[in-house]
Amino acid sequence: MSTERIEVQRTIKADPASIFSVLRDPQGHVAIDGSGMLMDADGDVVNSVGDSFVVHMDREALGDIPLGEYDVTVTIETFVPDREIAWTILGTIRPQIGHVYGYRIEPVDGGSLVTSYYDWSNIDPKWREAGIFPVIAEGSLKATLGILARTVHRGYPH
Repeated sequence: MSTERIEVQRTIKADPASIFSVLRDPQGHVAIDGSGMLMDADGDVVNSVGDSFVVHMDREALGDIPLGEYDVTVTIETFVPDREIAWTILGTIRPQIGHVYGYRIEPVDGGSLVTSYYDWSNIDPKWREAGIFPVIAEGSLKATLGILARTVHRGYPH
């Protein structure tokens, strides 16, 4: 694994379609967030590359940069129903950073193997020079997968 990408995996006792339904829903992103930054979202369930929605963020959860509350636009970059979804984020910072978050889902015996990834290999040179990556720790990605497992198990949405 490169130093510009984090991947974590977890087997979740659910079919790929149930997991994907959470991941394509803006409110699903808020429901499973392990970083504590996602507060709410506005927008429709995504259906294809290029679809977008707004997430209301609060950087206080990380306590690293005093951004406070702000909004980001999530734009879908990869959309393969029930198999993979990935997106970039455009917030208040310019130039756009260019990091990508995503999930791959593979059916396995007893459920689905879910891989969460965070890739900053193609970020704008300004942000590479700033040396601030990774912004989200591997532990946050692992926590999100745990919350995803719990959310799907309990029946999303409810």
